[in-house]
Amino acid sequence: MRVLDQRLHADPSRVVLRPFHLGWQGPGGHGARAAKLVADVVALSEDEAAEEYTRVLHDFEERHWQTEQLFEERYAEIETMLDFDGSSLSERRKRLIGAYFCHEYTYAAAALMNPSIVQHPDQSGMGEGAVRFVMSLRAVGEGHISSIVFREGIALPDGQFELWPQSHFATAMQADDSMAACIGDDCPVTVHRHAESTLSNSVIFPITEQQRGGLEDLRLVRFDHGGGNYEWVGTYTAYSGASIRSELMLTRDFRRFVLEPIKGKAGRNKGMALFPQKIGGQFCMVGRQDGKNLFLLRSDRLDCWDDDGTLLMEPKYPWEFVQIGNCGSPILTEHGWLLFTHGVGAMRKYALGCALLDRDDPSRVIARSAKPILTAIDADRFGYVPNVVYTCGALLVGEQLLVPYGISDSAVGFATTSVADLLAMMVDCP
Repeated sequence: MRVLDQRLHADPSRVVLRPFHLGWQGPGGHGARAAKLVADVVALSEDEAAEEYTRVLHDFEERHWQTEQLFEERYAEIETMLDFDGSSLSERRKRLIGAYFCHEYTYAAAALMNPSIVQHPDQSGMGEGAVRFVMSLRAVGEGHISSIVFREGIALPDGQFELWPQSHFATAMQADDSMAACIGDDCPVTVHRHAESTLSNSVIFPITEQQRGGLEDLRLVRFDHGGGNYEWVGTYTAYSGASIRSELMLTRDFRRFVLEPIKGKAGRNKGMALFPQKIGGQFCMVGRQDGKNLFLLRSDRLDCWDDDGTLLMEPKYPWEFVQIGNCGSPILTEHGWLLFTHGVGAMRKYALGCALLDRDDPSRVIARSAKPILTAIDADRFGYVPNVVYTCGALLVGEQLLVPYGISDSAVGFATTSVADLLAMMVDCP
């Protein structure tokens, strides 16, 4: 693999305006503290309220997009939550109340890692061989909460790529109002980005209780339903702070997303990666169902996986003796399904490998890499979790592969290679 120079790093300057939730402690029970805060703001004189609001705008207006509108929306939520009549309040005082119930959140201050990459739904205007792409990343912020962020760009057939720039402002995606009654551990949730916000400046935060600890390691794939009907499907780990489960992210335009749990016993594990099309009339996934080995799973339904799976690969070489797992969805080539893997060896060092699966019978492993194709060396060994390289997906552009990868749970690097070079590194499996 040829490692490219470009790196993406954690960036504490990337902030979004988020709801600030007060605790419900204190005399009076539920909502007493919030009600007292509202009462304190209401008790301010007009001059005091004007002075404080001017101070808030001076500090934060230029750091966020449509700041005052967000204050208004937050005020409306608080008014409904506390069930009080604010009709006599000025617009400025309402916005000031809203500001007290908001805060800045640095969603990528701690780490940016574990990317996935797929073809963009819009391929218009591309030059010969070029591919517009969407890349997802796991962003880690305050409290070690993981969210999903995106970057867009163009990949060229020579292995080079270009990322589109981000604007100064970032915005959190919002849950659809129609889904409010259904938000819960077993309900799908629909989120959307603001119509005027670009994908590269939008963030998906945890919403349900099961997601409360973070949305981790999204593996994206462009799924072909046949006849040019494509849907972009992601599998990710929803972490509650105490338990994990796999969930799906579904979209057709990267403007509106459905997040829903994977039902069935296989969904209680992490690291599931979907094949980009049905095989033998069934959906197929690669997953690590026992914490050590790779399994091939099949299902008649995308949202339910009860299959125990067929053992696909066991650790065979020293660099993967601890465990192996997938590193994104399999990629179809003329030679078969190319599957990126990760192996964990001595000193818990993570490295990338690959395998080739039969096109018609992906339970048959044709070949696999006997040595790592990419491993952490030099400065890439240092980070929040040292000695780790890890990816959640690669992009095939002609015969070249663009591989974004996480560096020691701290940053993102990029590498490029060819299908032929990967095949040359593999050894045949009996």
